[in-house]
Amino acid sequence: MQYQSTRGDSRRVSSAEAVKRGIAPDGGLFVPTERISFSAEEIHALTRMDYRERAACILTPYLSGFTNEEIWDCVGLAYNDDHFDHPAIAPLVNLDQDLAVLELWHGPTCAFKDMALQILPHLLVKSMAKTGEDAGILVLVATSGDTGKAALEGFKDVPRTAINVFYPAGGVSEVQKLQMVTQEGKNVGVVAVQGNFDDTQSGVKTMFGDPAMADLIAKRGYKFSSANSINWGRLAPQIVYYFSAYAELLASGRVSPGQAVNFVVPTGNFGNILAGFYAREMGLPVNRLICAANENNVLTDFIRTGVYDRNRNFKTTLSPSMDILISSNLERLLFELTGQDASLVREWMTLLNTRGRYAVDAGTREKVRQLFWSDFASDDDTVRSIRETHRRYGYVVDTHTAVGLHVYDRYRSATGDATPAVVLSTASPFKFNASVAKALLGAGETRGKTEFELLQVLSSFSGLPVPGGLKDLQTRPVLHDKVVEREQMPQSVISFVNKLTGE
Repeated sequence: MQYQSTRGDSRRVSSAEAVKRGIAPDGGLFVPTERISFSAEEIHALTRMDYRERAACILTPYLSGFTNEEIWDCVGLAYNDDHFDHPAIAPLVNLDQDLAVLELWHGPTCAFKDMALQILPHLLVKSMAKTGEDAGILVLVATSGDTGKAALEGFKDVPRTAINVFYPAGGVSEVQKLQMVTQEGKNVGVVAVQGNFDDTQSGVKTMFGDPAMADLIAKRGYKFSSANSINWGRLAPQIVYYFSAYAELLASGRVSPGQAVNFVVPTGNFGNILAGFYAREMGLPVNRLICAANENNVLTDFIRTGVYDRNRNFKTTLSPSMDILISSNLERLLFELTGQDASLVREWMTLLNTRGRYAVDAGTREKVRQLFWSDFASDDDTVRSIRETHRRYGYVVDTHTAVGLHVYDRYRSATGDATPAVVLSTASPFKFNASVAKALLGAGETRGKTEFELLQVLSSFSGLPVPGGLKDLQTRPVLHDKVVEREQMPQSVISFVNKLTGE
């Protein structure tokens, strides 16, 4: 298996090179050159496996050049009882006969990003060895809240790596912020950026594409890589949980072999739902991928119209991890649906960068609409969804999962489609406890209480324990307090590397 750029760079690279680089030299994203197919028999065989075995099975074809022992080593180091508090790793919870929730938040940071970011550091270190890399790897991360902490936790003190995380000041929850700024580790740095997530993400992308910046970092013994879902090594592990969810449905008899299901995915950057697209391409019986957005509904508009337009007011919502207007991973989908036409993708991405808007051709628009359906939830919708889910099922969800459940209800009403559905639950309700507690208990019961006091309030109400990763967070010392303008991000990276190297 080799990898190519979505923007047409003629050089093909190995899986190890793609993971190590993170982003292609021409600014495009790496995608596999071959299609992987799983037969019905191979999919059914997953029912007899645990999550680690499923991960090794799904990832192996994408990691040619890695030995079985190396892949198993990565899988074992990532998905174990030390890092995940549920033996199933990603348990499937049935709400009713045709609706289940896939809990992706049992890792150390209580968010779905752990599913990939617990394994990516191990893939990266092995990729460095395979490519004969002498330099250290400096991982740059832009986060809307969850990726940052998950990446910091995954990379802390990993040999020959360092990680610098940027988050929008005022654009994450207090819990998310404290998870990052209290992060321990000799090789980690955290910086707040004045602006929103798109400002932060654009700043990181600019550094990746700046040869002068790369040269400065190289002189200090490092090369850039990414832990965002622009890195294929981050995206591929997310494919696994789609297959795992389907295997659980098969094993319980809730679907029959070959029966299609719908997946409902809360997403802003499009990586989470794109993994579902690749699972479908591999042969997983997926009927529809339902894209659940919040009021920053740029993806909903694109799926409905074929026009991607980020020229709109940015909104800060109760589901902050989806407060995004530039959905990076959409580029991979467009490359695949246009028959891997890099020239078209390059043209659209140039228009996005220069004008903030592009429109795909009619054929591509129709392919998108055949595969995807989308709607969005307002903050009021989100609050009602939290309440209604608890009233109907006795089940407590966070704000992002609530967006997914609301959009699923809209989909059923609009289409009448009764296909069994799986809603991806992307965060523990305790991670956004202020919003969840207020929705369930009312403003009177929560007024004047801090997010950390509300952890106990929500625990008492729900009967669920506060996750270990969130306990006593407010008492931990703040280790990272730097705040910069977007234009100052490169200098902050240089300062970070100078500190690492003692310059």
